[in-house]
This record gives sequence, C-alpha cells and structure tokens, in this order.
Amino acid sequence: MRRFLALLLTGLLWNNLANAQNLKAVVNQALSFAEQQSLLMAKKYKHQAGVLPRSFEAGKNTISDSSWWCSGFFPGSLWYVYEHSKNPALLAFAKLYTARVEREKFTTDNHDVGFMLYCSFGNGYRLTGDTSYKAVLLRGAQSLATRYDPKVGLIRSWDHNKTVWQYPVIIDNIMNLEFLLWASKQSANEQLKKIVLSHADKTMEHHFRPDFSSYHVVSYNRQTGLPHKKQTHQGYADSSAWSRGQAWGLYGYTYLYRETREKRYLDQAMHIADFLINHPKMPKNFIPYWDYDAPVRANTPRDASAACIMASALTELSDFVNADTKNKYMEVVEKQIRTLASGEYTAKLGENGNFILMHSTGAFPFKSEVDVPLTYADYYYLEALSRLKRRL
Repeated sequence: MRRFLALLLTGLLWNNLANAQNLKAVVNQALSFAEQQSLLMAKKYKHQAGVLPRSFEAGKNTISDSSWWCSGFFPGSLWYVYEHSKNPALLAFAKLYTARVEREKFTTDNHDVGFMLYCSFGNGYRLTGDTSYKAVLLRGAQSLATRYDPKVGLIRSWDHNKTVWQYPVIIDNIMNLEFLLWASKQSANEQLKKIVLSHADKTMEHHFRPDFSSYHVVSYNRQTGLPHKKQTHQGYADSSAWSRGQAWGLYGYTYLYRETREKRYLDQAMHIADFLINHPKMPKNFIPYWDYDAPVRANTPRDASAACIMASALTELSDFVNADTKNKYMEVVEKQIRTLASGEYTAKLGENGNFILMHSTGAFPFKSEVDVPLTYADYYYLEALSRLKRRL
C-alpha cells in the first residue's frame, strides 16, 4: 500500500511538473511571438510623429495621439517585451513611443493620466532607472491629484455630461491609484496616499453590490459626497456586471493590498474573484462575454481584454492567499492563458493590424470597437505572461 501511494504521489508530481513545463513553453512562445508582432507595429508608425496604435476595425488600423486614454499601453507593451527579450531594437522603440506620451504629465482634465504615464514611463523607469522618467511621473501624479475633491473624497473621472452627472466616478478609476501610491513613496508625499485610501474606500462602499459585482458609473452629489446616480456607460444595463469593469475592480484591490497590506482590500479582491470565477455565465475557458448579464447568443462577443486583466490580477492575488485558493486561481489563469495564446485568440504574424490578440470589446452599446484587437488587451496579456514567467 505504501509503495502504491508513493508511486501515485510520484506520478502526480511528474504530471504537475510536466504541466508546468508545458505552460512555461506556452508562455515563452507567446512572448516570442509578441516580440515579432510588436516590432512590426513599432516599425509601422516610427516615422509618424505622435502616432500611437489603438485598434484595427473593418480592415483598417485606428490610431490616436497621446490624449487618448489608451496612449500609454503600446509603449508599455514594448517595455514588457523588451524586459524578456533584451532586444536593443525594442529598447529603442520603447523609448521612442514612450516619449510620445510625455506631454500628458500636464493633463488635469481626465483621470487617465495613470494609464497614460504609469504604463509607459512607469515601466520604462522600472527597467532603466532613467531619472528623467521619474521626473515625468512625479509631475504627472501632481496633475492627477488635482482631480481629487476632499468634500467628495474621490478623484473625478469625467468632466462631460454635466446635466446628468454632478461628480462621476467610474470603476476604471481604481486602476490609476497605483500611480499615486508609487508617487507617494517616491516623493514621501503622504497626501497622495490619503487620496488613494479615500478613493479606494468610498469606491468599495458605493460601487459594489452585495454580490460584489460593481456598477460602472457612480455620480456623487458635490455637497453631500453621497451617490445620486448609479449607472452604466459601456455595460448592458445599469444593474448589470460589465465584464471589464469587474476585472478593473479585481486588479485594483489586489494591488491596493500589495501596497498597503490593509486586509479589507485583500478581502474585497477575493470576493470579486469568487464572483467572477463562479459566475454561471462565465465560459469554461474563462474568457468572459462583454457583460455577465448580456443575453448569450451565438454571436455574443467576448472581451479578451477583461480576461487579460483578470489573469494578471489573479496571478498576483495568488501570492496573498492559502495554497488551496492559490491553486484555484492559477487553474483559471492557466485556462485563460492557454486559450489566449492559441490560434483562437492570437493573431497570425503580420495580421490583425499587428496587434497580438483578437476578440476584445470596447464599448458594445455604442457599437464601438466590438470584436476587435485593443491595445490594452495586449498590454495586460503581456503583463500576465510576464508575471507567469517569473513564477514558472
């Protein structure tokens, strides 16, 4: 009997080792392909000053300048690919495209400065230690902090649609707090950390429902600091769980716990993870439909970007939980990564407008960027691959 158990355990050990080795090969192959595809994208726009890739729709590339909220993602993707390949051509392109976003350090009219600068200059500073990058980041953090109103206790997301929203805050905004936490540590500015904690706590209080799904938009009364509207903007309905929004929340409270070690943030991240993993409409490969409450038909689009954000977040969250929960999270991540790295979601070299992944959904209600590649899907996919590679 003992010998049988020993053989059984040995077999399980070898199976787990083989699976880990196979996953490592998947990750390395995905990163290798990303290098080739990213170089093609970088070469396409290298002589077009200020241009940054956005998506690929109806057979044509769509582009933006630095003012679009996604402007930092392609430079950030280049930094992630360079981190693993050490290809000097990628380093040169990462610097080139990062420089195209620098002017956003003065931006005070939207909350996306964190996406713009921390994904680009943040990764650049992490990998190079270039002090000029640090200066850009600290200036940008000051700009972002101007959008905080102490009476409301949150950073304002949007300035438009003032006849409907007094002080709109979207769940996406939780992502930009990591930038302020970094700046707080780098500059010993405790006020920035206070802003982050206030925003995180009020979002936790007012954005989330009892089942730990979240609203997309909560607008606050500027006098009382309390919500006066709870709605969606990109989801199926005001009461629905827009898939990318749920992933933003999971990611946000995961890094908030990493940076603060406040248990309430770990609990929140784990509750969101349970909501997503156990959702009855979550597909078996864990690539969610664009909204968890949208009717599921043959042509209902998925959102690969939501899966990428979720995979990156769960990989990190697995560091902070017990062994059983970690295994549960990483089983989900493995299914997501294997699916995303397959021909079902990964484009062929030189196709898909030179984006890596297919089948993301930007804003379905507006028929905008539906079933297309998106620059932030590639970014969080590469981040998830990077985190996985370090663990494997």
